[in-house]
Amino acid sequence: MAPRTRSQALSRERIVEAAVELLDADGERGLTFRTLTERLATGPGAIYWHVPNKGALLDAATASVVAVALTVEATGSPQDEIRAIGLSLFEAIERHPWLAFQLSRSPQGSVTPRIFESIGQRVSALSVPETTWFTATSALVHYIFGAAGQNATNSRVLGRGADRAEFLRAAADAWEELDPGEFPFLRAVAAEARDHDDREQFLTGIDLILAGMTGGSRRP
Repeated sequence: MAPRTRSQALSRERIVEAAVELLDADGERGLTFRTLTERLATGPGAIYWHVPNKGALLDAATASVVAVALTVEATGSPQDEIRAIGLSLFEAIERHPWLAFQLSRSPQGSVTPRIFESIGQRVSALSVPETTWFTATSALVHYIFGAAGQNATNSRVLGRGADRAEFLRAAADAWEELDPGEFPFLRAVAAEARDHDDREQFLTGIDLILAGMTGGSRRP
């Protein structure tokens, strides 16, 4: 049997895995074919054998992460499965902040349609008119992308090792010092903002959208 060539020995899956690692460490600017060849201890030809350019590599990395996020347990309850998908995507974007930009940059690519399809199938299983399926699914997807993207941005601004609780306390304290005549709402919710849990807040948002489209009540 003839020995395998370098391009055959290096799998596409390993290339994509290394690309995700580089993106997690330094964002898109940290992903170059040079850094990738160094990470994989190989030559550029072996990588080009599997991936033609950086755009295709970014698409493959995005698809890989999203595929894992969309793998949720079937519970038989569309609402629970929508919550599970939403939280899984929220956590994926939190772990991989570059993902938010990739999803917004290429809405017509292969990944965003898969997200719409996954959530849309659950929406169509709810007792909502078919004429509202697109709008309802869009509301959920846009909320997930927006909330998860903002959370990732906040984490990036704070930086690694930052004390989130201290940041929230400082923000809430500042809100409580605002002029009560000009900012009555912010003063009223300052205590809640100080102690809130990001994931619970995110899921409550999904519940509000689901309750609005089905006319039901939020989960206990």
